Amino acid sequence: MRLNHYLGGILLVSGTTIGAAMLAVPIGTGFMGFFPSLALFFACWLFFLITAIFFIDINDSIGGEPNLISMAGKTIGVFGQIVTWILYLLLLYSLVAAYIAGSAPLFSKALHIPLWLGCFALPVVFGFFIYLGTAGVDVINRIFMAFLIFTYIILIAFVPEHVSGNLLLHIDWKVGFVGVPIVVTSFGYHIILPTLATYLNHDRKHLIMTAVIGSLVTIVVYGIWQAMVLGVVPLTGPISLTKGWIEGQSAAAPLSMLLQNRWVALSAQFFAFFAIVTSFLGVSLSLADFLTDGLSLKKSWEGRLIAIFLTFVPPLIFVFTYQRGFYLALQHGGAFVILLLGFLPSWMAWKLYRSISMRLLLILMMLISIGVVIIDCMGQWGLFQHLMMPYVQAQNAL
Repeated sequence: MRLNHYLGGILLVSGTTIGAAMLAVPIGTGFMGFFPSLALFFACWLFFLITAIFFIDINDSIGGEPNLISMAGKTIGVFGQIVTWILYLLLLYSLVAAYIAGSAPLFSKALHIPLWLGCFALPVVFGFFIYLGTAGVDVINRIFMAFLIFTYIILIAFVPEHVSGNLLLHIDWKVGFVGVPIVVTSFGYHIILPTLATYLNHDRKHLIMTAVIGSLVTIVVYGIWQAMVLGVVPLTGPISLTKGWIEGQSAAAPLSMLLQNRWVALSAQFFAFFAIVTSFLGVSLSLADFLTDGLSLKKSWEGRLIAIFLTFVPPLIFVFTYQRGFYLALQHGGAFVILLLGFLPSWMAWKLYRSISMRLLLILMMLISIGVVIIDCMGQWGLFQHLMMPYVQAQNAL
C-alpha cells in the first residue's frame, strides 16, 4: 500500500472529527472546567477507538466493498438494516446541517452576502469534490488540512499569552452531563472507515493504525484548543461561554472578539472555517456513499448527482427551520452517534467474537451506549437545566 494513501487516510480520519464539533465543544464543556473536560475527552476517545476496531473487523469479515447498510444486513438482518438507515441518516444529516449552519456566518461576513445565502455556500462550493468521490475529496482535504494546521499553529503561538491560569482551574463535575452529547460527536470517524477500507485495499493493520493515529491527532488538537478557549473566554460576561451557550455560538466567535491582535483574531475565524470544511468533506462523502449503497444507485454521473442532491437538501431544510441550527444539530447528534457508532458495532460484532472476554466487552460497550442515550434524553427533557442556572443567572445579572 502506498504511503500516500496511508497519510490520506489519517488526514481523513482526523479531518472528519476536527470540525464543527470542535467549535462547539468548549461551549458545551466549559462549565465543567478544563481538567474534567480532558478526562471526558480521553474516555470518549478510548470508547470509540474500541468500537472502531469492531467496525473494521466486521467490514473485513464480510468482504467486498460494503457500507454500513450492507454490514448491518449481513450481521443482524433486515431489522438491523432498518435501524441503521434511521440512525445513520439522522446522524449524518444533523452533522451536515451543523457544518452548513456553522459556516454560513463566516461566508456571510467574508463575502458580504445575506446569512441565508451563506447557507448555500458550502454545498455549492464543495459539492463538486463530493461528486468526484474519495480521490477528489482526498486532494482538496489535504489542501484545507494544511491551511487548518497553519492557522492552528498561529493560534498556538500567540493565544497562550492571553491565557489566564485561573480560568483553567474551574471545576464543576456535575455539569459534565450537559457536555457529554457534544463530546460524543467529536470522535465519530467510523463513518469514513468503510470508504477508507476500499481506499486502503482492506489492509486491517493499516486501517487500525489509521484510526489510532488519526484519533490521537484529534484528541491532542482538541486538548490544546480547549486550553486556549477556556483560558481566554470567561464563564460569564459580555463576551463569555455562557453567552455563547445561550445564543448557540461557536467557540471561535467569543475567542476572536476577545483577542486584541487583529491577525490572531483573523486566524481564529479562518481556523473555524477550515475546521468546518475538512469535517464537512469527510461526513458528506460518507453520507453520499451510504446513500449510493443503501439505495443501490448506479455509480454513474446520474447516480452520483442523485446522491449529492439527497445529501444536501434535507440539511438545508433543517438549517432554515431552526435558528440555533449549529448547536442544536450537534446536541441532537450525540444520541445518534453513540447508538450508531457505539451500540450498533457492538451488536453487529456479537457473532464475530466468540470468547467470553470479548462478549463481556461487547455487553459493556452496549450498556455505556444506552447510558449516554439516557443522559442525552434527560438533557433534551430539560432535567439538567438546574445545573446551568447558576451560570445563566450570573450572566443575566450583568
